[in-house]
Amino acid sequence: MKKLFIITGEYSGDKHGADVVREIKKLNPEIEIEAVGGENLQKAGVKLYCDHSKMSAMGFNLKIIMTHIQLGEQIAQYLKDEFKPDMVLMIDYGGFNLNLSKVLSKYGIKIYYYIPPQVWASRKWRLTTIKKNIKKVLTIFPFEKEMYRDIGVDVEFVGHPLLAEMPEKANKIKVFNENGFDRSKRLVSIFPGSRKFEIKNLLSIFLRSARLIKVSNSDVQFALAQAPNIKDELINPILEKYSDLNIKVLKNKNYELLAASDALILASGTVALEAALYQTPMIISYRGPWFLYFIYLAVRSIKRVCLPNIIMNKDIVPELLQLKATPGIISENINKILNDGEYRNNMIQNLGEVKQKLHTSAAAQKTAEIIVNNI
Repeated sequence: MKKLFIITGEYSGDKHGADVVREIKKLNPEIEIEAVGGENLQKAGVKLYCDHSKMSAMGFNLKIIMTHIQLGEQIAQYLKDEFKPDMVLMIDYGGFNLNLSKVLSKYGIKIYYYIPPQVWASRKWRLTTIKKNIKKVLTIFPFEKEMYRDIGVDVEFVGHPLLAEMPEKANKIKVFNENGFDRSKRLVSIFPGSRKFEIKNLLSIFLRSARLIKVSNSDVQFALAQAPNIKDELINPILEKYSDLNIKVLKNKNYELLAASDALILASGTVALEAALYQTPMIISYRGPWFLYFIYLAVRSIKRVCLPNIIMNKDIVPELLQLKATPGIISENINKILNDGEYRNNMIQNLGEVKQKLHTSAAAQKTAEIIVNNI
């Protein structure tokens, strides 16, 4: 019986891994699968070596570093001495997985990497580790394929998992009716991020931008997408200062807002790609601590940060970072989306090309086929 071991480090990897496992079981239910993962992999019938919750802590303190090192050593010894897999599938979580790959490759364990770290964006020196230790890379962005192939890495583009995971674009009238929006007004939705420091750094800026937008557009209403992990007591004191905007706060309705909005104010991240797949015009804005920004500038490999812009290799979506993350500049760009028809339509057309670039096949299915054929 063939054996597969999957290593994830956070919720998204756990979810993508579970999708792959379900496809593997359709093709070959006899493969024995264990994993470092979470509830999604467990529900897919995978025996967990350990829950990855202890890996998802963020920071640079010694305790977190030591926890990761110890866990990596334990996993390596278990795979070498007990489980003895025919293949290890690493999913995302680059720092931990790439360090572990150095040990596993010395033991002669074959490693495939699905959703590899975004070395094209920063820390390009990681390519050396990937080339030396990873047997095959399964990429989710088309431009990654050429990059890996150029340095002699076996690579295959499998498509982006979001294409299969995202629901069909919601009906705008239905979204408006169900959430009490005024159908005679346009909707601008604000996505301030899912981390506490993002709320503290960005939400007030975005709300001040909304005030300026309202001054120029009397027919505009606003919604705020509240991440499920962000507590009310964090955002309510900020929102109270902007009660004049009558902002509707919605939880767990990201896809509905992304589909039904006329314009979006987004913190940078995967949400920009989700918005692109619905062809909803947007701006990206982000402001963080300056010392982290300078570190980012030192390690980055490309100048763009917004995934639609990176995928298309051109500036489709405005990127308003640090000094440009001001209410005046943000509102000016949203006003252009709302009121310049040619500019708006051109952005929508360009966003439509993003989906075509990402492929139409199901990434999980293609990944499973590659694993089953090579394990």
